[in-house]
Amino acid sequence: MKIALCYPSVLPVRGGCETYIADLARRLAQDRHEVHLYACQWDAPTLPAGLQYHPIRVPRGPRFLRPWVFARRCLRELHTDGDAVSIGFDKTYGQDILYPLGGLHAASAEHNLGKFASSWMRGLARFVRSVDPAHISYTLLERRQYQAEHRPLVVVNSELVRGHFRQHYGTDPDDIRVVRSAVDADRFAQPDRPKRRLEWRLRWGIEPDDLVGLFVAMNYRLKGLEPLLHAVALLPRKDRFRLLVVGHPNVGAYQRLAAKLGIAERIVFLGPRRDVHHCFFAADFLVHPTFYDPCSLVVLEALVCGLPVITSRHNGASELLHPPKEGYVVDDPHDHRHLSWCIEQLLDPARRHACQQAARRSAGQWDFETHYRQVLAVFEEAEARKQAA
Repeated sequence: MKIALCYPSVLPVRGGCETYIADLARRLAQDRHEVHLYACQWDAPTLPAGLQYHPIRVPRGPRFLRPWVFARRCLRELHTDGDAVSIGFDKTYGQDILYPLGGLHAASAEHNLGKFASSWMRGLARFVRSVDPAHISYTLLERRQYQAEHRPLVVVNSELVRGHFRQHYGTDPDDIRVVRSAVDADRFAQPDRPKRRLEWRLRWGIEPDDLVGLFVAMNYRLKGLEPLLHAVALLPRKDRFRLLVVGHPNVGAYQRLAAKLGIAERIVFLGPRRDVHHCFFAADFLVHPTFYDPCSLVVLEALVCGLPVITSRHNGASELLHPPKEGYVVDDPHDHRHLSWCIEQLLDPARRHACQQAARRSAGQWDFETHYRQVLAVFEEAEARKQAA
Protein backbone atom coordinates (compact mmCIF):
# COMPACT_ATOMS: atom_id res chain seq x y z
CA MET A 1 0.00 0.00 0.00
CA LYS A 2 1.18 3.54 -0.72
CA ILE A 3 0.77 5.61 2.44
CA ALA A 4 1.40 9.31 3.00
CA LEU A 5 2.06 10.66 6.50
CA CYS A 6 1.46 14.41 6.84
CA TYR A 7 2.78 16.45 9.76
CA PRO A 8 4.92 19.61 9.81
CA SER A 9 7.70 18.29 12.05
CA VAL A 10 8.97 14.78 12.73
CA LEU A 11 11.76 15.08 15.28
CA PRO A 12 11.21 12.03 17.52
CA VAL A 13 13.38 13.44 20.30
CA ARG A 14 10.51 15.82 21.08
CA GLY A 15 8.30 12.88 22.03
CA GLY A 16 4.52 12.78 21.68
CA CYS A 17 3.10 12.87 18.17
CA GLU A 18 6.51 13.07 16.50
CA THR A 19 7.76 9.91 18.25
CA TYR A 20 4.53 8.15 17.31
CA ILE A 21 4.83 9.05 13.61
CA ALA A 22 8.40 7.72 13.58
CA ASP A 23 7.27 4.45 15.20
CA LEU A 24 4.39 4.09 12.74
CA ALA A 25 6.62 4.82 9.73
CA ARG A 26 9.14 2.26 10.93
CA ARG A 27 6.51 -0.46 11.31
CA LEU A 28 4.90 0.30 7.93
CA ALA A 29 8.30 0.14 6.24
CA GLN A 30 8.99 -3.17 7.94
CA ASP A 31 5.86 -4.54 6.24
CA ARG A 32 7.20 -3.18 2.92
CA HIS A 33 4.54 -0.53 2.48
CA GLU A 34 5.59 2.44 0.36
CA VAL A 35 5.75 5.21 2.93
CA HIS A 36 5.93 8.92 2.09
CA LEU A 37 6.48 11.73 4.58
CA TYR A 38 5.17 15.23 3.88
CA ALA A 39 6.80 17.56 6.39
CA CYS A 40 8.71 20.80 6.86
CA GLN A 41 11.47 19.22 8.93
CA TRP A 42 12.53 15.74 10.02
CA ASP A 43 15.37 13.82 11.61
CA ALA A 44 16.29 11.29 8.91
CA PRO A 45 18.74 9.18 11.01
CA THR A 46 15.92 8.30 13.42
CA LEU A 47 13.49 7.37 10.62
CA PRO A 48 13.40 4.13 8.60
CA ALA A 49 15.50 3.63 5.51
CA GLY A 50 13.52 3.85 2.28
CA LEU A 51 11.15 6.53 3.57
CA GLN A 52 10.39 8.99 0.76
CA TYR A 53 10.50 12.63 1.80
CA HIS A 54 8.42 15.47 0.39
CA PRO A 55 9.54 18.83 1.80
CA ILE A 56 6.71 21.28 2.43
CA ARG A 57 7.92 24.88 2.60
CA VAL A 58 6.01 27.11 4.99
CA PRO A 59 7.22 30.72 5.04
CA ARG A 60 7.72 32.63 8.24
CA GLY A 61 4.68 34.44 9.49
CA PRO A 62 2.14 34.32 12.31
CA ARG A 63 2.30 30.90 13.89
CA PHE A 64 -1.48 30.48 13.84
CA LEU A 65 -1.53 30.81 10.04
CA ARG A 66 1.15 28.21 9.37
CA PRO A 67 -1.20 25.19 9.66
CA TRP A 68 -3.37 26.66 6.90
CA VAL A 69 -0.33 27.09 4.64
CA PHE A 70 1.01 23.63 5.45
CA ALA A 71 -2.37 21.98 4.82
CA ARG A 72 -2.89 23.75 1.49
CA ARG A 73 0.61 23.01 0.19
CA CYS A 74 0.53 19.46 1.47
CA LEU A 75 -2.78 18.84 -0.27
CA ARG A 76 -1.38 20.22 -3.52
CA GLU A 77 1.64 17.90 -3.30
CA LEU A 78 -0.57 14.91 -2.54
CA HIS A 79 -2.62 15.56 -5.69
CA THR A 80 0.59 15.87 -7.72
CA ASP A 81 2.36 12.81 -6.37
CA GLY A 82 -0.26 10.14 -6.86
CA ASP A 83 -2.86 7.94 -5.24
CA ALA A 84 -1.46 7.36 -1.75
CA VAL A 85 -3.80 6.83 1.18
CA SER A 86 -3.06 9.92 3.24
CA ILE A 87 -3.26 10.53 6.96
CA GLY A 88 -2.94 13.91 8.66
CA PHE A 89 -2.23 14.51 12.32
CA ASP A 90 -3.75 17.41 14.24
CA LYS A 91 -3.91 20.78 12.43
CA THR A 92 -4.21 19.89 8.77
CA TYR A 93 -7.06 19.05 6.39
CA GLY A 94 -7.89 17.29 3.14
CA GLN A 95 -6.33 13.92 3.92
CA ASP A 96 -8.25 10.65 3.68
CA ILE A 97 -7.77 10.03 7.41
CA LEU A 98 -7.44 12.56 10.20
CA TYR A 99 -5.91 11.44 13.47
CA PRO A 100 -6.02 14.30 16.01
CA LEU A 101 -3.45 12.94 18.46
CA GLY A 102 -3.63 16.28 20.26
CA GLY A 103 -7.41 16.02 20.54
CA LEU A 104 -9.87 18.67 19.44
CA HIS A 105 -8.83 22.30 19.71
CA ALA A 106 -12.32 23.15 21.01
CA ALA A 107 -11.95 20.65 23.86
CA SER A 108 -8.35 21.62 24.56
CA ALA A 109 -9.29 25.31 24.78
CA GLU A 110 -12.06 24.53 27.26
CA HIS A 111 -9.87 22.26 29.41
CA ASN A 112 -7.06 24.83 29.33
CA LEU A 113 -9.23 27.08 31.46
CA GLY A 114 -9.11 24.47 34.20
CA LYS A 115 -5.45 25.17 34.91
CA PHE A 116 -6.53 28.41 36.61
CA ALA A 117 -7.56 27.73 40.19
CA SER A 118 -9.80 30.80 40.62
CA SER A 119 -13.09 31.43 38.81
CA TRP A 120 -12.22 35.07 38.04
CA MET A 121 -8.97 34.00 36.36
CA ARG A 122 -10.89 31.46 34.29
CA GLY A 123 -13.37 34.17 33.28
CA LEU A 124 -10.58 36.54 32.28
CA ALA A 125 -8.83 33.77 30.32
CA ARG A 126 -12.09 32.94 28.55
CA PHE A 127 -12.48 36.57 27.46
CA VAL A 128 -8.86 36.84 26.28
CA ARG A 129 -9.28 33.60 24.35
CA SER A 130 -12.40 34.91 22.59
CA VAL A 131 -10.40 37.71 20.94
CA ASP A 132 -7.20 35.72 20.41
CA PRO A 133 -6.38 35.45 16.67
CA ALA A 134 -4.78 32.04 17.18
CA HIS A 135 -7.89 30.63 18.88
CA ILE A 136 -10.13 32.04 16.15
CA SER A 137 -7.87 30.64 13.42
CA TYR A 138 -7.65 27.16 14.97
CA THR A 139 -11.41 27.07 15.54
CA LEU A 140 -12.05 27.86 11.88
CA LEU A 141 -9.45 25.31 10.81
CA GLU A 142 -11.10 22.62 12.92
CA ARG A 143 -14.46 23.33 11.31
CA ARG A 144 -12.75 23.04 7.92
CA GLN A 145 -11.38 19.67 9.00
CA TYR A 146 -14.52 18.03 10.31
CA GLN A 147 -17.51 19.92 8.89
CA ALA A 148 -16.49 20.26 5.24
CA GLU A 149 -18.41 18.44 2.49
CA HIS A 150 -15.63 15.86 2.15
CA ARG A 151 -15.61 14.08 5.51
CA PRO A 152 -12.45 12.12 6.33
CA LEU A 153 -12.25 8.95 8.33
CA VAL A 154 -11.49 10.04 11.89
CA VAL A 155 -9.30 8.10 14.29
CA VAL A 156 -9.10 9.01 17.97
CA ASN A 157 -7.10 7.47 20.78
CA SER A 158 -9.63 7.53 23.60
CA GLU A 159 -13.31 7.57 24.46
CA LEU A 160 -12.63 10.98 26.00
CA VAL A 161 -11.88 12.42 22.56
CA ARG A 162 -14.75 10.59 20.88
CA GLY A 163 -17.06 12.22 23.43
CA HIS A 164 -15.57 15.61 22.61
CA PHE A 165 -16.44 15.14 18.91
CA ARG A 166 -20.06 14.55 19.85
CA GLN A 167 -20.09 17.43 22.35
CA HIS A 168 -18.56 20.07 20.09
CA TYR A 169 -19.53 18.95 16.57
CA GLY A 170 -22.43 16.55 17.04
CA THR A 171 -20.46 13.77 15.34
CA ASP A 172 -22.09 10.35 15.41
CA PRO A 173 -19.86 8.13 17.59
CA ASP A 174 -20.19 5.36 14.97
CA ASP A 175 -18.30 7.58 12.50
CA ILE A 176 -15.24 7.64 14.76
CA ARG A 177 -12.68 4.83 15.00
CA VAL A 178 -11.18 4.49 18.48
CA VAL A 179 -7.68 3.05 18.25
CA ARG A 180 -5.95 2.90 21.60
CA SER A 181 -2.50 4.42 21.74
CA ALA A 182 0.58 2.29 22.25
CA VAL A 183 4.34 2.65 22.36
CA ASP A 184 7.14 0.55 20.95
CA ALA A 185 8.33 -1.35 24.03
CA ASP A 186 11.63 -2.18 22.31
CA ARG A 187 12.73 1.42 22.85
CA PHE A 188 12.75 0.72 26.59
CA ALA A 189 14.19 -2.81 26.49
CA GLN A 190 17.55 -2.39 28.22
CA PRO A 191 19.19 -5.38 29.91
CA ASP A 192 21.29 -3.13 32.18
CA ARG A 193 18.49 -1.02 33.63
CA PRO A 194 19.60 -1.37 37.29
CA LYS A 195 23.08 -0.17 36.34
CA ARG A 196 21.68 2.79 34.37
CA ARG A 197 19.26 3.58 37.20
CA LEU A 198 22.11 3.94 39.68
CA GLU A 199 24.41 5.74 37.23
CA TRP A 200 21.92 8.45 36.29
CA ARG A 201 20.64 8.91 39.83
CA LEU A 202 24.19 9.66 40.97
CA ARG A 203 24.67 12.10 38.06
CA TRP A 204 21.59 14.01 39.18
CA GLY A 205 22.50 14.00 42.87
CA ILE A 206 19.88 11.43 43.84
CA GLU A 207 20.72 8.76 46.40
CA PRO A 208 20.12 5.07 45.53
CA ASP A 209 17.45 4.72 48.24
CA ASP A 210 15.59 7.95 47.46
CA LEU A 211 12.02 7.55 46.20
CA VAL A 212 11.67 9.34 42.87
CA GLY A 213 8.54 10.63 41.15
CA LEU A 214 8.84 11.61 37.48
CA PHE A 215 7.04 14.47 35.72
CA VAL A 216 7.53 14.78 31.93
CA ALA A 217 5.92 17.57 29.88
CA MET A 218 6.65 20.54 27.65
CA ASN A 219 3.62 22.59 28.76
CA TYR A 220 4.20 22.62 32.51
CA ARG A 221 1.12 24.67 33.34
CA LEU A 222 -1.33 22.58 31.34
CA LYS A 223 0.13 19.31 32.59
CA GLY A 224 -0.22 20.30 36.23
CA LEU A 225 3.27 21.06 37.54
CA GLU A 226 2.08 23.92 39.76
CA PRO A 227 -0.47 21.84 41.75
CA LEU A 228 2.06 18.99 41.83
CA LEU A 229 4.61 21.20 43.59
CA HIS A 230 1.94 22.20 46.11
CA ALA A 231 1.17 18.50 46.66
CA VAL A 232 4.85 17.69 47.23
CA ALA A 233 4.97 20.43 49.86
CA LEU A 234 2.30 18.52 51.82
CA LEU A 235 4.32 15.28 51.96
CA PRO A 236 5.85 14.32 55.33
CA ARG A 237 9.40 15.64 55.61
CA LYS A 238 10.64 12.26 56.82
CA ASP A 239 10.07 10.69 53.40
CA ARG A 240 13.14 10.66 51.14
CA PHE A 241 11.18 11.83 48.12
CA ARG A 242 12.55 13.62 45.05
CA LEU A 243 10.70 14.85 41.96
CA LEU A 244 12.37 14.78 38.54
CA VAL A 245 10.95 17.46 36.22
CA VAL A 246 11.73 16.87 32.54
CA GLY A 247 10.67 18.94 29.53
CA HIS A 248 10.71 22.67 28.85
CA PRO A 249 13.94 24.56 29.59
CA ASN A 250 12.16 27.60 31.10
CA VAL A 251 11.80 26.57 34.74
CA GLY A 252 12.49 29.83 36.58
CA ALA A 253 8.92 30.41 37.77
CA TYR A 254 8.67 26.85 39.09
CA GLN A 255 12.06 27.02 40.79
CA ARG A 256 10.87 30.14 42.60
CA LEU A 257 7.62 28.42 43.56
CA ALA A 258 9.52 25.39 44.89
CA ALA A 259 11.73 27.70 46.97
CA LYS A 260 8.68 29.57 48.29
CA LEU A 261 7.08 26.26 49.29
CA GLY A 262 10.29 25.14 51.00
CA ILE A 263 10.82 22.12 48.75
CA ALA A 264 13.65 23.32 46.47
CA GLU A 265 15.91 20.50 47.63
CA ARG A 266 13.27 17.93 46.66
CA ILE A 267 12.89 19.05 43.04
CA VAL A 268 15.41 18.24 40.29
CA PHE A 269 14.80 20.27 37.12
CA LEU A 270 16.42 18.47 34.17
CA GLY A 271 14.98 20.49 31.28
CA PRO A 272 14.72 18.85 27.84
CA ARG A 273 16.33 15.41 27.53
CA ARG A 274 17.18 13.35 24.48
CA ASP A 275 17.69 10.35 26.77
CA VAL A 276 14.29 10.50 28.50
CA HIS A 277 14.31 6.70 28.86
CA HIS A 278 17.03 7.13 31.50
CA CYS A 279 14.59 9.27 33.45
CA PHE A 280 12.06 6.43 33.42
CA PHE A 281 14.74 3.98 34.56
CA ALA A 282 15.76 6.29 37.43
CA ALA A 283 12.19 6.87 38.66
CA ASP A 284 9.89 4.83 40.90
CA PHE A 285 6.59 6.16 39.53
CA LEU A 286 5.12 8.78 37.18
CA VAL A 287 3.01 11.77 38.28
CA HIS A 288 1.03 13.41 35.47
CA PRO A 289 -1.84 15.50 36.93
CA THR A 290 -2.76 17.04 33.59
CA PHE A 291 -5.69 19.34 32.88
CA TYR A 292 -5.96 17.91 29.36
CA ASP A 293 -4.43 15.02 27.46
CA PRO A 294 -6.27 13.03 24.76
CA CYS A 295 -4.16 9.99 25.67
CA SER A 296 -0.75 10.77 27.08
CA LEU A 297 2.09 8.69 25.61
CA VAL A 298 4.18 9.38 28.69
CA VAL A 299 1.68 7.34 30.72
CA LEU A 300 2.01 4.38 28.34
CA GLU A 301 5.80 4.70 28.38
CA ALA A 302 5.73 4.62 32.17
CA LEU A 303 3.59 1.47 32.18
CA VAL A 304 5.97 -0.21 29.70
CA CYS A 305 8.79 0.57 32.12
CA GLY A 306 6.81 -0.94 35.00
CA LEU A 307 6.17 2.40 36.70
CA PRO A 308 2.95 3.05 38.62
CA VAL A 309 1.06 6.13 37.40
CA ILE A 310 -0.79 8.99 39.01
CA THR A 311 -2.80 11.01 36.48
CA SER A 312 -6.12 12.83 36.16
CA ARG A 313 -9.49 11.99 34.67
CA HIS A 314 -8.78 14.68 32.03
CA ASN A 315 -6.28 12.27 30.47
CA GLY A 316 -7.67 9.72 28.00
CA ALA A 317 -4.92 7.35 29.14
CA SER A 318 -6.70 7.11 32.50
CA GLU A 319 -9.19 4.84 30.69
CA LEU A 320 -6.42 2.22 30.53
CA LEU A 321 -5.94 2.18 34.30
CA HIS A 322 -7.87 0.30 36.97
CA PRO A 323 -7.19 2.29 40.15
CA PRO A 324 -5.67 1.47 42.52
CA LYS A 325 -4.07 -1.45 40.65
CA GLU A 326 -1.61 0.47 38.47
CA GLY A 327 -1.81 3.72 40.41
CA TYR A 328 -4.34 6.48 40.97
CA VAL A 329 -6.59 8.87 39.02
CA VAL A 330 -7.47 12.26 40.53
CA ASP A 331 -10.63 14.13 39.64
CA ASP A 332 -9.19 17.61 40.16
CA PRO A 333 -5.45 18.37 39.90
CA HIS A 334 -6.08 21.46 42.05
CA ASP A 335 -6.99 19.18 44.97
CA HIS A 336 -3.48 19.31 46.43
CA ARG A 337 -4.31 17.14 49.43
CA HIS A 338 -5.71 14.28 47.36
CA LEU A 339 -2.81 14.45 44.92
CA SER A 340 -0.37 14.41 47.85
CA TRP A 341 -2.24 11.44 49.34
CA CYS A 342 -1.86 9.53 46.06
CA ILE A 343 1.89 10.17 46.04
CA GLU A 344 2.13 9.06 49.65
CA GLN A 345 0.44 5.75 48.80
CA LEU A 346 3.21 4.99 46.30
CA LEU A 347 5.90 5.77 48.86
CA ASP A 348 4.81 2.58 50.62
CA PRO A 349 7.07 -0.27 49.33
CA ALA A 350 4.38 -2.97 49.31
CA ARG A 351 1.80 -0.78 47.54
CA ARG A 352 4.38 0.43 45.03
CA HIS A 353 5.55 -3.11 44.24
CA ALA A 354 1.98 -4.30 43.63
CA CYS A 355 1.36 -1.34 41.32
CA GLN A 356 4.59 -2.03 39.44
CA GLN A 357 3.50 -5.59 38.69
CA ALA A 358 0.04 -4.42 37.56
CA ALA A 359 1.61 -1.69 35.39
CA ARG A 360 3.64 -4.26 33.46
CA ARG A 361 0.57 -6.42 32.91
CA SER A 362 -1.51 -3.47 31.70
CA ALA A 363 1.23 -2.33 29.32
CA GLY A 364 1.16 -5.78 27.73
CA GLN A 365 -2.45 -5.23 26.65
CA TRP A 366 -1.62 -2.09 24.70
CA ASP A 367 1.34 -3.28 22.67
CA PHE A 368 2.31 -1.44 19.52
CA GLU A 369 1.70 -4.44 17.26
CA THR A 370 -1.98 -4.58 18.21
CA HIS A 371 -2.28 -0.84 17.69
CA TYR A 372 -0.53 -1.07 14.32
CA ARG A 373 -2.95 -3.75 13.05
CA GLN A 374 -5.91 -1.57 13.99
CA VAL A 375 -4.43 1.47 12.22
CA LEU A 376 -3.67 -0.66 9.18
CA ALA A 377 -7.34 -1.69 9.07
CA VAL A 378 -8.28 2.01 8.90
CA PHE A 379 -5.82 2.53 6.03
CA GLU A 380 -7.45 -0.39 4.20
CA GLU A 381 -10.91 1.10 4.80
CA ALA A 382 -9.72 4.48 3.45
CA GLU A 383 -8.18 2.79 0.39
CA ALA A 384 -11.46 1.00 -0.32
CA ARG A 385 -13.30 4.33 -0.09
CA LYS A 386 -10.91 5.92 -2.60
CA GLN A 387 -11.30 3.05 -5.05
CA ALA A 388 -15.11 3.15 -4.74
CA ALA A 389 -15.10 6.89 -5.42
